Amino acid sequence: MTLSPLTRRRLAQFRSNKRGFWSFWIFLGLFIVTLGAEFFANENPLIVCYKGQLYFPIVKNYPETTFGGTFATNTNYRDNVVKALINKDGWMVFPPVPYSPSTVNYDLPVPAPAPPSHDNWFGTDDQGRDVLTRLIYGYRVSILFGLWLTLFSGIIGIFVGAVQGYFGGRLDLISQRLTEIWSGLPVLYLLIIMSSMIEPSFGWLLAIMTLFNWMILSAVVRAEFFRTRALDYVRAAEALGVPTIRIILRHILPNAMVATITYVPFMLNTSISTLTALDFLGFGLPPGSASLGELITQGKNNIHAPWLGMVAFFAIAFLLSLLIFIGEAVRDAFDPRKTSMR
Repeated sequence: MTLSPLTRRRLAQFRSNKRGFWSFWIFLGLFIVTLGAEFFANENPLIVCYKGQLYFPIVKNYPETTFGGTFATNTNYRDNVVKALINKDGWMVFPPVPYSPSTVNYDLPVPAPAPPSHDNWFGTDDQGRDVLTRLIYGYRVSILFGLWLTLFSGIIGIFVGAVQGYFGGRLDLISQRLTEIWSGLPVLYLLIIMSSMIEPSFGWLLAIMTLFNWMILSAVVRAEFFRTRALDYVRAAEALGVPTIRIILRHILPNAMVATITYVPFMLNTSISTLTALDFLGFGLPPGSASLGELITQGKNNIHAPWLGMVAFFAIAFLLSLLIFIGEAVRDAFDPRKTSMR
């Protein structure tokens, strides 16, 4: 696939912003690691070899009787009896962090929350759960929520902005008034009211936030369509009888997407911050879920354990800073006034 000169110039401009370029790769690596969180932080082994046969508890549950145990329930690989049975006739390979988000470390030398140690690198929370594990899973939830919210909000915002900007007139006037009314609704109060009626979940929060988040892109796309629809090549296409949908998708939308793409990293940043704030206030994910907002709550509730607050602060600051740096690099890449430093 051959890239156009304009695309090559934009990629060169993006690479020339070293801070944004390396932030992109760090964020991508972080995202890949968190997607496979079960392979990096899990209370179940990656591989078990017992009596010459291989088992993969990371993807399948095995009863304790499989390894010579007494009960037919799922195997607890952290149990000393089970460890002795397996190690007698085989071996186990655990992930780098041998804890799941809900795993309680009952072998702590001090009362929970325990400080960082060789067993719990970032310490434990007040329930004895490993903080590093909950941070990894919290990163995954936050990034996926932000990506899905940005995607769905972008689709709705681009559609509404395109219709308003292209057709204009009374349709645009009525749509703008409705958008202003909709944007004036108190989102937090609505979430509080609905939380008392419906148990919060990932999908429920995503749907609610999508209903209000699309307006960020709608205004940008609307302005771009207003500007572009008056250009000569668009008027010529209309005079030649080109279908409206083709004019919108092929002739106007690509130009409008230039301004839209620069907003995407910042929208992702806002989406993650929103979920974190809702979790901290208690209107986010179900109680006990691993999330960045829950880490902040742990830090607030355990002032005597400063590592909890420090981990939450630096983890959130690091993630949001990466997205800001990426957004700046994307903005510079699509800025026609910028030239490549290469």
